[in-house]
Amino acid sequence: MIRKLKSGKYRIYSRKVDPKTHKRHNLGTFDSLDAAKQHEREIQYFKHH
Repeated sequence: MIRKLKSGKYRIYSRKVDPKTHKRHNLGTFDSLDAAKQHEREIQYFKHH
């Protein structure tokens, strides 16, 4: 899940909410949407291989 921050950067959050904190984990912050999408693909690759 990618969200745009007020600073203009993009942050990847986990899809599931942490049951203890009721928040999503921060999986990285990127300057461009393309960089964030690329990293999200890398995360999905390592999750399934």
